[in-house]
Amino acid sequence: MAKQKIVLAYSGGLDTSVILTWLKETYDAEIITFTADIGQKEELDGLEEKALGTGASKVYIDDLRDEFARDFIYPMFQAGALYEGQYLLGTSIARPLIAKRMVEIARREGATAIAHGATGKGNDQVRFELTAAALAPELEVIAPWRNEDFREQFPGRAEMIAYAEKHKIPVQASAAKPYSMDRNLLHISFESGILEDPWFDASSDENKDMYVLSVSPEEAPDQAEYAELEFQQGNCVGINGELLSPLQVMDKLNALGGKHGIGRVDMVENRFVGMKSRGVYETPGGTILFAAHRRMESLTMDREVMQLRDSLISRYSTLVYNGFWFAPERLALQALVGESQQNVTGVVRLKLYKGNVIAAGVKSPVSLYNPHIATMEADPTQAYNQSDATGFIRLNALRLKVSSGVSQITDNN
Repeated sequence: MAKQKIVLAYSGGLDTSVILTWLKETYDAEIITFTADIGQKEELDGLEEKALGTGASKVYIDDLRDEFARDFIYPMFQAGALYEGQYLLGTSIARPLIAKRMVEIARREGATAIAHGATGKGNDQVRFELTAAALAPELEVIAPWRNEDFREQFPGRAEMIAYAEKHKIPVQASAAKPYSMDRNLLHISFESGILEDPWFDASSDENKDMYVLSVSPEEAPDQAEYAELEFQQGNCVGINGELLSPLQVMDKLNALGGKHGIGRVDMVENRFVGMKSRGVYETPGGTILFAAHRRMESLTMDREVMQLRDSLISRYSTLVYNGFWFAPERLALQALVGESQQNVTGVVRLKLYKGNVIAAGVKSPVSLYNPHIATMEADPTQAYNQSDATGFIRLNALRLKVSSGVSQITDNN
């Protein structure tokens, strides 16, 4: 009888290497590892050999960077998504893509389960499993960190290292970094360890070596640099006159933003599972793209459409953060967002300087800004009669006057 097949989301670190062997032992199963290349760079080096050396029967390392930029980052940025006013959702948006590909591999390989190394305290477990529920409800999901026997066997890193040595698992038993990191095309995040103290200053000179994608604003060039971003229907399609794919746009903006110390965020956020956590993020390219897109919308998007879309930003962002990317309500919101972007076309010029993204010009062939109407001088078009404002104000003031009269009666009583 053929063994059960399990597809494991695999990073090659200590946790997932131990989990690979633990799954083989516990389930007497064939383990197929999957690693998504979504922009981790050198973190992917040697992963195939490591997975096979740990006992994987088959290894998938798939380049999903184009799909990540085109089908996940870009639609999210069209929606203006910003979680709790600060977080550009770099980790959140990557998880549904990873889980989607895991499901596809599981079906191709005839696997009955997928597994991940996300902890029972974090958001990622929810994101992986909600995606699986939406796309392949028949698959079992194995989450070792929620297994009490697993936690008793591995209460700490020392036990994992000892287990790796016993089973000849090829991982380096080096001292743990004083924080955890997660990198992809959109950002890199840092959390836990020394960062669990919200009074700890992650921006100090002593901690500058933590950062990977950007220099500190203090060390950024003293000369500002201009960048022109071209948009078509809400998507950036070129930089400085060069037409680029979404992946190329992200790569170029990451280099530009990192050079000028742009995109660092240090925040305490609300996890879906109920606790607060402190995270430090580098999102250099995303920060530039977000600012440029908003600037482009300011010139080309109808006021009521903008206010309707903006009223949904918190809802949309929370859906992404909580793992509901493939939920029907997110898809419905995305349809509205897509419609709102039909005229978001033109060029935005930005000035990049020491951590700042400064507006420096915007133009569009479908601009809704009419200088003849907006001017404080005489309007040659006669499109706006200032005298009309008298009745406009009077009508809008009516309910305030009525409310004021009622309040006075109440106060006198």
